[in-house]
Parts: sequence; C-alpha cells; structure tokens
Amino acid sequence: MQPESGPGPEPEQKPAPRRPGRDRYLDLLRSIALVRVVVYHLFGWAWLTVLFPSMGVMFALAGSLMARSLSRPPWGVIRGRVRRLLPPLWAFSAVALAMMFAGGWNPLHDPDHGGTWGVVDLLNYIVPVGAPPFPWKIGSKSGLLEDTWAVQSAGVLWYLRAYLWFVVASPLLLWAFRRVPWATLLAPLALTAVVGTGIVTIPGELGNAITDFAVFGGCWVLGFAHHEGMLAKIPRYIAISCSTLMMAFALWWASGHLGPDGWDLNDIPLADAMWSFGFVVILLQYSPSWQALPGRLAKWDKLVTLSNNRAVTIYLWHNMLIMATVPILDQLYNLPFMQDDRAVAALDTTYMLWMFVLVWPLIGLTILAFGWIEDIAAKRSPRLWPNGAQKRKSTGSTGRSTRGRRARG
Repeated sequence: MQPESGPGPEPEQKPAPRRPGRDRYLDLLRSIALVRVVVYHLFGWAWLTVLFPSMGVMFALAGSLMARSLSRPPWGVIRGRVRRLLPPLWAFSAVALAMMFAGGWNPLHDPDHGGTWGVVDLLNYIVPVGAPPFPWKIGSKSGLLEDTWAVQSAGVLWYLRAYLWFVVASPLLLWAFRRVPWATLLAPLALTAVVGTGIVTIPGELGNAITDFAVFGGCWVLGFAHHEGMLAKIPRYIAISCSTLMMAFALWWASGHLGPDGWDLNDIPLADAMWSFGFVVILLQYSPSWQALPGRLAKWDKLVTLSNNRAVTIYLWHNMLIMATVPILDQLYNLPFMQDDRAVAALDTTYMLWMFVLVWPLIGLTILAFGWIEDIAAKRSPRLWPNGAQKRKSTGSTGRSTRGRRARG
C-alpha cells in the first residue's frame, strides 16, 4: 500500500518540459527593430541609431537562427535561406525596375552605372551579391515622387547583400567560433578598426560590402554565442561592464568623427560596430526566452507575429511606401476647406506626423499584396494576414496545438 499523504508539504513536482517553439522575446526585438527602421527612414532622427541599433539587433537574431539551423547539412540550410530571400526580392525588383524604366532610366547611359557593367549589375536585383544599380536622380522635384525616390527605394538592398554574405559564410564562421570563440567574436571589430577608420581604404562597392560585413559581423557571431550558450556562461556583471565600456568608447569615438548628420552612427563605422555589439550583448544577456509575451505586452502579440512572418516584405517596401505617402497627402491641399491659410499651415506643420500615420496602412496593404510570396518561398501555403489568430483559435477549440522569419536602418 502507498502511504497516505499527511498534512506536510506536497511532493516536489518536476517542471514540465518547455514546448518547442519560437522565442517571443527575440520576436519582440525583431518587431521593435523593424518599427525603428521605418521611423528612422521617415523622420531621419540621428539619435535613433544610438537609442536602438536596429541593424545590429536584426543581424544578431538572424545569426542565432542560422546557428540553430546549421545542425542540419550546411548546403541545404544555405539553399533554404537563399530561397526564402529571393522571391520577395524579385517581386520588389520587378516593381522598382519597371518604375525606373518608365521614368526614362537607361542603365547603358547612366553616368554612374553606364555601359556593359551597368547592365550586368542589374543581376544584383535577382541575386544580391553586390550593389544593384539605380539612378541618383530620376524625374523632377515637382513630379509625383521626388527625384531621389530610386536611391531611397533601392538603397535598402544593402541589407540583403550583407545578409546573403553572412549566410554563405556561416558554416565557416560557426566552425571557427566553436574552435576559437573569442577570436571569431572579436575579429569583425578588429577588421572594422582597419577598414572603417580609413587605415585601409577599399574603393567602390566592394569596400562598402566589406565594411558592412565587418561592422555587423560581430553581431552575427553574437547570435552564434547566444545559441551556443556562451553568453549564458559569462557572469552578467562582467558582460554588462565590458559592454558598457565598449559603448562608452563608441560614443567617445563618434564624438570626434561626427558625419554630415551628426550623431548618426551609420556614418561612423567603428562607433556603429562597437555600440551595436555592446547593445546586443546586453539584450541577449537579459534574454528571458518567452514562450508567450507576458503581461501588457500580450496585447501586441498579433502584431509581433505578423511583423515576424512578414519581416522581409516590410523591410523591402517600407521606404518606397514612405515616399508614396507624399502624393496621397498632397491631395489634401485640394480640399475646399484647405483654401484657408490656417488650415494649410496646420497641415504643413503636421505633415510628417500624417506621413507616419499613413505609412502603416500602406504597409498593411503591401503585406496583403506581396507578403504571401514569403510563404511560397518557404514552401508553405500562402497566407494573407499571418498574425497567429487562426492558429490560436484552432488551438483553443481543440485543446492542443494543430501545428504538426543604403538607406541605412
């Protein structure tokens, strides 16, 4: 017979094993990074690069996911990552190039990208191993879109180029990290100190690509360190103290090397690398590995899910959509009550805020129009609005889950 339980403490229960699934803390960071990129490209506030270094955060999160995926054969992982990236890019490229050609751009006669190489460079709109060409001026300032729209639209593709380079290099980087972790982790910072400070100058787009790889390479490898558990082994006070010193150095360096936009770290490679590295270390040190968003954050769950499922679409299109708000808002000046000077002045004063308000429904429409391509690229059934609502509804009804990611940022 089993003895009856007395009034003493209950027998210790073993915690239930955590269900596998997405880390909602990392998902939340990616959503914040995307929102910050949109706000930065709209308002141009340099201090946002200090407040939250979005690109470093996104590269770190991608590096962590890449390290997890490399438990499988590397070639299959690389092929899968590239496959997920390219179809959304092709949709964006088709629209952007059609608009450029319709505006009269001819890459054969472009003063910056002319000749045969200008045509060859168009292949970067298909596979972004380099920088795609685009006209610096197209149309007129009084046209439907400002004459620099092509630069602002296609400039964001530098991120896809850097991401592709990191994906291809990841098997070798992870191999090196597992053998000499500290050297692999700090090598990109050392490279940035060489190519990002003018000690060695590499001209052209190759130099830009190498600088990007160096600046954000440390964050990508930090993703490896997070996945491999290396950061968790470092006492928190040491990690935070060292990160604080790195970030202090970054601000000191930036103060003596301010660019045309002041404290915009995107113009100061070494400061950008050091600040992003230290910032990411702190974020990952406090990583709580949420299975669900807690407390008041839970009300943002659907938007976080949607933005993570459509991260590539949002990033690719957001700058073009910011510019699309201008011809739409300009129609307000034609309304009858806008004949009053005070109404015109009020709209002029709040114009940027209205752009901020309008860009989000435009992003939503773009998700509906093009977001499903991300599902096709990932070999999933296409979904128009994947915010997780249908999945939660199905889970709730059955009681169990039914399931068997240079315009600077």
